[in-house]
Amino acid sequence: MKIFTDYLVFNTAKRQEFVRITDDLAAIVKKSGVTDGVMLVCAMHITAGVFVNDWEDGLIQDFHVWLEKLAPAGLDYRHHQTGEDNADAHLKRTIMGREVTLPITRGALDLGPWEQVFYAEFDGQRKKRVVVKVMGE
Repeated sequence: MKIFTDYLVFNTAKRQEFVRITDDLAAIVKKSGVTDGVMLVCAMHITAGVFVNDWEDGLIQDFHVWLEKLAPAGLDYRHHQTGEDNADAHLKRTIMGREVTLPITRGALDLGPWEQVFYAEFDGQRKKRVVVKVMGE
């Protein structure tokens, strides 16, 4: 079995932002040489995540609005008593997820017709990484 590791690096312009990474991941599959296996995509920061969903502007905006209702910025969270100000980012990351596992078939990502992969940033404007592991034959 082959195991190939790569990284994606982000420094978003906004504090909260979703970045479509499907094409970046497809390029990593090609670079890995794996034709049948799986890809693990994992945010390496506790205020960022990775998720799979539709790439439609209305839905992306709905995610922002929904997350803000569930974990609003600016509340007096206990986490802020430690000197931090990003408790909402931690909560949003927990809701959206830390990682995804994707199938690889015939040397390509094997996603559903509308599925796209996104990096979710909830406390941005600084350098963060995503680790990508491709495993298979």
